[in-house]
Amino acid sequence: MEMLRRSSVFAAEVFDRSPTDKELVSQAKALCRDYIHSRLNRAGVGWSNPEHGLAASGGTLGEISTVLLWLGNELEYLRPNVYRNVARQLNITVASESVVSDAFLAVAADIFSTAFSLASFSGVTWGKVVSLYAVAGALAVDCVRHGHPAMVHTIVDCMGEFVSKSLTSWLKKRGGWMDVTKCVVNTDPNFHSHWLMTAVFAFGHYLKAIVLYLLREK
Repeated sequence: MEMLRRSSVFAAEVFDRSPTDKELVSQAKALCRDYIHSRLNRAGVGWSNPEHGLAASGGTLGEISTVLLWLGNELEYLRPNVYRNVARQLNITVASESVVSDAFLAVAADIFSTAFSLASFSGVTWGKVVSLYAVAGALAVDCVRHGHPAMVHTIVDCMGEFVSKSLTSWLKKRGGWMDVTKCVVNTDPNFHSHWLMTAVFAFGHYLKAIVLYLLREK
């Protein structure tokens, strides 16, 4: 846990300048750890003290984590069945690191499949990003409940791998992870509807991802 804490501290100390790809990935993994820890604690299977999380520690990365968790809560509230029993929906066993990795990366790729067909990344939205974090949290709960807590690290690493390969350019254009905080400070009365629309769009791709993953495994 000390190693995780130090990596989170490193990830939090780069917001006074434009972050590098490596720093964006480090921040993505730190945020993923915090998201997963929150979901594990909420499910009653937590393996860390929530008071030591990023959201509770303050700072810029803590603020981002708080917003990410808030948006994730909203998604999970709207579609609770989508973000529960993910392993069962994907029809996978969580005892194998390679199976968990392949399943998570397949879902991630399909959530963003339309976005990556566009050179401008105009199809990438925070709704899809938050949806991916919600998938990570739900899958981690499944892994721990089935007696495989080490898979949490696998999921965090997969998040870092996906962000490294697919999202760093988009994040740089948005100014980094801090941009997600605009999702809750926007006073535009149409914003909430916009958030719901992007979330529903993400849900559609996630459900499609489950179907495609199952077909691929047949």
